[in-house]
Amino acid sequence: MEPLLDVKELTMDFGGLRALDKVGLQVFPGEVVALIGPNGAGKTTFFNCITGIYKPTGGDVFVAPPGKKRRRINGMKTHRVTAQGMARTFQNIRLFPEMTVLENVMIGRHCRSRAGVLGAILRDGATCREEKDIVDKSYAILEKMALAGEVNELAKNLSYGAQRRLEIARAMATAPFLLLLDEPAAGMNPRETDALEELIRRICTEANIAVLMIEHDMRIVMSISSRIYVLDYGRMIAAGTPAEVMENPIVIKAYLGEEDMDV
Repeated sequence: MEPLLDVKELTMDFGGLRALDKVGLQVFPGEVVALIGPNGAGKTTFFNCITGIYKPTGGDVFVAPPGKKRRRINGMKTHRVTAQGMARTFQNIRLFPEMTVLENVMIGRHCRSRAGVLGAILRDGATCREEKDIVDKSYAILEKMALAGEVNELAKNLSYGAQRRLEIARAMATAPFLLLLDEPAAGMNPRETDALEELIRRICTEANIAVLMIEHDMRIVMSISSRIYVLDYGRMIAAGTPAEVMENPIVIKAYLGEEDMDV
């Protein structure tokens, strides 16, 4: 089976600092893959490199969307990476606070729309049909995220957990084959974390979308991950199933610690 995402020897330098040192990672269809490691290990830098925010110093990033040819995306602009089928959320929530819940999700559909400026001015039939389709699909996503009741609410008025779900909904609106989640459980209470875990499971099974997530909450990582990669000081020090990672002495020493192993 060909991987959806295939990263080979990814390297990122910031002046004299090497933030990523020949990092490799793969994600296959149907998987939830976790990328873990101590603060400053290079996890978010890795996300930034594969989504076009940073241009890697070296290495290769390949994507193979279902039914399409494998393609190298190194240095590709962020909006083009999204159009390829990789969508992400951020560690710090980046919603449009003064826009409604529905409008935030509709923005995510922009990369799949065809109407241009002329269509928006003339309001031809094709443009109107496309706009209705965007609204309908955005609302359907909000229903699956349990946010349909807040469709006309301003994003800034949502609870923290609901804002996290809305950011995932906006990413889902881009119609991705791979969803990248940067610490989705950060700041959530146990009830919200349980709901997030169930949501990620449904995204994989019902929407047939693979997930690559950065997460510090080891309970959710060990519960839903098919495989786990471990970064430390920009280097990949381990990879395997949750059971294999839990028992790896290098990982225990570098990150997990004895007190965190009761998961």
